Amino acid sequence: MPVPLRVVVVGGGVSGLTVAYHLARRLPAETGAAPSITLLEAGERLGGKVTTRQVGGIAVDTGPDALLVRDACVRDLLVDLGLADALSRPTSRRAYVWARGALRPLPAMSLFGVPDNPFALVRTGILTLRGAVRAAADLVLPRRRLPADPSIAELLRPRLGAEVFDLLVEPMLGGVHAGRAAELSARSAVPDVHRAVVSGRSAYLSLRERRRRASAPADPARTPPDGPPRIAPGMVPLRGGLQGLTDAIAAATPGAELRTGALVAGLDRAGAGTWPVRLADGEELPADVVVLAAPAHATARLLLPHSAAAADALDAIPYAGVATVYLAYRTQDVGRPLDGTGFLVPPSEDRFLVGCTWTTAKWQHHAGAAARGVTVVRCAVGRHGDRRGQGMDDDAVVDAVHLELTEALDVRARPVETTVQRWPGAMPQYTVGHEARLAVLDAELAALPGVHLTGAGYRGVGLSGCITQADTLATRIALAAARTAEPVHAAG
Repeated sequence: MPVPLRVVVVGGGVSGLTVAYHLARRLPAETGAAPSITLLEAGERLGGKVTTRQVGGIAVDTGPDALLVRDACVRDLLVDLGLADALSRPTSRRAYVWARGALRPLPAMSLFGVPDNPFALVRTGILTLRGAVRAAADLVLPRRRLPADPSIAELLRPRLGAEVFDLLVEPMLGGVHAGRAAELSARSAVPDVHRAVVSGRSAYLSLRERRRRASAPADPARTPPDGPPRIAPGMVPLRGGLQGLTDAIAAATPGAELRTGALVAGLDRAGAGTWPVRLADGEELPADVVVLAAPAHATARLLLPHSAAAADALDAIPYAGVATVYLAYRTQDVGRPLDGTGFLVPPSEDRFLVGCTWTTAKWQHHAGAAARGVTVVRCAVGRHGDRRGQGMDDDAVVDAVHLELTEALDVRARPVETTVQRWPGAMPQYTVGHEARLAVLDAELAALPGVHLTGAGYRGVGLSGCITQADTLATRIALAAARTAEPVHAAG
């Protein structure tokens, strides 16, 4: 008779929840026995940085506010949870960048901030004629020899020139990671960009071809009319907030024990492949499989007794502190029409803001707010190396954000409602050398059978990156369990 596998998942964010969800389904199918799954979350709630609040009469997300639907496993999860019909879409693709003292429209035909036609940006005021000519030189410049692990800046700045890079690429690519392009590894942070650029002579031509392939319409014949709901690729929110996603995952994880307020104090190694997990209150949980889905620095503490090299590699992954600021205004107090999704702010502009999403204008499901005369915007502050907000209280942060919005959006009165959500040490930085650190972790974990890592700190930030990694790991664990001929632990 098959012996149930004992699984302990440390961390109750989207990564931990997703791996528990899939293991609860895949292990019985592969091993013939329902596993014992315990998820341990140190905080008082599940979901990690996925949080939803009410601001200006609408549900807003103070962590990630949209999910990238691209990988099949993300689409399948949404369909399986019954959330396909709860997705919304943007009302516009138009976006702006703050450059040379004004909001200027970003090019519609662009990928990762790289425009198809740099000369079109001269008319908008983003680029000078000299900057556009320098960018176009990429078409004739010879290929450069790159280091094995180039930064985003090393990969693209010599090809595109300072203006395109500083005003378009840096805020687009660096902003996603709350980092700086001179520090981020192109291979790790933007692998699609890295592959496209190194595979061709011209960065422009390579990225333009990739954009055209990505925007090609899907073959409708691949979706049978009586099949599951089809979810088009793109960034999508949930109408009631993304907390509905993590809540749905937790509710749909059969047989698992999901604990909050459960701080893990240590991870021990016993005989016969057993890993006792020690809690701060003295309780001990024996496990055959341990999935560490906490941030890298917390995971380093648990692995240090077993591998100093793994702990060092984890501690070498830096994290940036950020904050999300929502401001609700009376629509009549916002002078500028919000005719797009929002705007980005390049670091070279030396502003407090990193970016601003026009929430009530961007998403279809918030159209009713405009009818009520409410405008809600979401502002991001903080990036790696920028600590200005850390020494400010919430009121000071709101004041600084509001001041910049008065200039950018012609705001004429104070907001009627605000909220500030701080995320200290929240955004992992895939700096140069990240792939080498992952190689060390892979090698060290091979000597610790039964222990696994997953999460935003490793091979993909954002909700979709976390979901994809957790899905892959759950499959690997289930297949390994199926190959185990002997019972994985002594009965009883």
